[in-house]
Amino acid sequence: MANKITFIGAGNMASAIIGGLIDSGVDAKTITATAPNDSELATIKQRLGINTDTDNNAAVADSDVVVLAVKPQIMRSVCEALRDSVQRQQPLVISIAAGLDADTIDQWLGGQNAMVRCMPNTPSLVGYGASGLYANAHVSDAQRDVATQLMEAVGIVEWVEEEALLDAVTAVSGSAPAYFFLMFEAMEEAAVKLGLPAATARRLAIQTALGAATMAQQSDKDPATLKQNVMSPGGTTERAIQHMEEAQLRTTIADAMQACADRAQAMAKELSGH
Repeated sequence: MANKITFIGAGNMASAIIGGLIDSGVDAKTITATAPNDSELATIKQRLGINTDTDNNAAVADSDVVVLAVKPQIMRSVCEALRDSVQRQQPLVISIAAGLDADTIDQWLGGQNAMVRCMPNTPSLVGYGASGLYANAHVSDAQRDVATQLMEAVGIVEWVEEEALLDAVTAVSGSAPAYFFLMFEAMEEAAVKLGLPAATARRLAIQTALGAATMAQQSDKDPATLKQNVMSPGGTTERAIQHMEEAQLRTTIADAMQACADRAQAMAKELSGH
């Protein structure tokens, strides 16, 4: 990736992506991060050796890729202040802000921009992210490849062809780390009631989840088959799964994911003012 990349915002997600890019061989000198003041940039500059700037317009002036990594609530003011620089430079613009649709950001930046919207998740911070990406009609195949490389620096990437599907991505990966954390929490509480020390229960539950995810990732079998393979007729696993099915765990998960997608849709309307 020989592009010059500027990150507007230098928070945790931006830092994770930058770290991943450098680990994958991208030259730190081709990367710039911006923030309102130098004190926010000192750590990332020292740790990763990238360029930093407190002037967003100056940073964008010679960039091929601009990653918008600021909070959705301040996105409008940041974009409107960048409009002229972006229109002059015509970079690929990638937004990793939740809830703001590509058209809205494009308008704030003056329109007709090559825009990619990305829905990452928090495991990106440890290099195991899962990101959904959507490109508008102005994005070239080469720019799609750049966006893929950028987000693959922190995990896997899946493209969707309709932006509305990013609400489903939010439900299945964006918000989903919390579903698993809830599962760990519930399993730990239940194991303590069964007599295990909390620390032992936590370690066993987390390692088992990691093992199950790794097996599912490496196997050519679907999750239903893998589940069946653990279940002996009349055995302990079958009894546990039977109980979960009777308690309608699938319905609970489906309803929770629908509520998540609905909220993502509502937030987009609130944030864009539509």
